Amino acid sequence: MGWRGILGFEYGIVQAPLGPDISGPELVAAVANAGAIGFLRAPDWETPDYLRELIRKTRTLTDKPFGVAVVLAFPHEENIKAILDEKVGVLQVSWGDVKEELVQEAHSAGVKVVPQVGSFEEAKKAIDVGVDAIIVQGREAGGHVIGQDGLISLLPRVVDLVGDRNIPVIAAGGIVDERGYVAAFALGAQGICLGTRFVATEESYAHPTYKRKLIELDETEYTTVFGRARWPAPHRALETPFFKDWKSLPAHESEINQPLIGHSTINGISSSLKAIGGFTRPLISGSHRISRGAEKEIRRFSGTVPNRTTTGDIESMVMFAGEGVGLIKEILPAAEVVKRLVEGAKLLIHQQFGGLKSKEEVA
Repeated sequence: MGWRGILGFEYGIVQAPLGPDISGPELVAAVANAGAIGFLRAPDWETPDYLRELIRKTRTLTDKPFGVAVVLAFPHEENIKAILDEKVGVLQVSWGDVKEELVQEAHSAGVKVVPQVGSFEEAKKAIDVGVDAIIVQGREAGGHVIGQDGLISLLPRVVDLVGDRNIPVIAAGGIVDERGYVAAFALGAQGICLGTRFVATEESYAHPTYKRKLIELDETEYTTVFGRARWPAPHRALETPFFKDWKSLPAHESEINQPLIGHSTINGISSSLKAIGGFTRPLISGSHRISRGAEKEIRRFSGTVPNRTTTGDIESMVMFAGEGVGLIKEILPAAEVVKRLVEGAKLLIHQQFGGLKSKEEVA
């Protein structure tokens, strides 16, 4: 079963990369120390030196392996080079095709490659280039969602596609507790990937109001309201009062020219921004220099979730969450999340399929 581990890790539990900087070194190290797979999230611009700092800071907090995730829709070549140079345990990629050349380069550096896919076609391409595992994301997931299929229909198709190849399939989308863990097993997965559940942990870098809203609210919606100018991709967000008021935002509207509602320091960095090809990307030449410790402006309908540094009208900012958010009832240490998933799944399987046993007997 997945709690026996995948990819050389103790457990088949993955903490999803939480952007832009919600899964920082403290969370990733806590997950790694608990025996699961934690992912830092690389910034959406080329900043290899800063990324090396993140990796090295994480290593001061754990001697266990961990991973770094890269969104291929943004500039990434220098960041990936830094990740491979640092020889992290796993490179996770999404929002783009993983190339065989990258897989071979990563393997030469001793780094495993795990793409996140949202369709059967993406999974087939990934298998053909020799990846080490596949995260299958259902439409139930929070944040930016690449596919249209629900997890319960897509996951077993990918499991069948993988067949007897040594490529673990990891389920993602709406999973927050041991019941989702066991359900993923039943569909053929060897592991699970959780995002929202790890946002709602003590170590996550999310703003306290964001964490509190994950406990208080239980509805989400698949939408395109937030961040249209920067990353015009569908996403699943928490149905806050602000979102309910603006969920029918006309298609021609975006965060551009909207009122300023707050400030935030993202990845310890603030940047001058310029729109390029439909995305807003930092520039690092000429007068447009990245500086540490300054604040970034957040405008209404921006796609930036509030982190611990964010000030302003927090409740009017986007709060990404998956459909399982209604099952999250408390903020927990990350290690406790992992422990409850493992122990709860063992107990549930024994109770449902191995005869009713006490917790002490299962342990």
